[in-house]
Amino acid sequence: MAQVEATTERVVAANAQEVYAALADYEGTRARLLPEQFSEYEVREGGRGAGTLVHWKLQATEKRVRDCLLEVTEPSAGELVEKDRNSSMVTTWRVTPAGEGKSRVAVSTVWNGAGGIGGFFEKTFAPRGLARIYDALLARLASEVE
Repeated sequence: MAQVEATTERVVAANAQEVYAALADYEGTRARLLPEQFSEYEVREGGRGAGTLVHWKLQATEKRVRDCLLEVTEPSAGELVEKDRNSSMVTTWRVTPAGEGKSRVAVSTVWNGAGGIGGFFEKTFAPRGLARIYDALLARLASEVE
């Protein structure tokens, strides 16, 4: 099994604290940010930042749906980490200042991919597909906070 990673980022015209607060608000803002690839969204514990337990299904491709149950931690300032209890998938959100009144939001998801030829295709195509999904989420985030 090879580790697979998908990353993307965007500069948003809002301060880092406001952007981080929107991302960490799983009870409100986060649900509005999710593009159509996400379904069955439910906050099961907490709702703001660390200590949140949130469920959703992510339809990465037409045939591939991941049932995700994510534990949220905040290991450092400006960082949210979502660890999936149902797989090896870990998503890290980092919000940093990017000049006056702007912030950079970077998202990175890693997981243990399949082996063999299936793993080759997963490592080749999955990162681009997941990055597109997160690009859509970041565009919605920008619309929400700008």
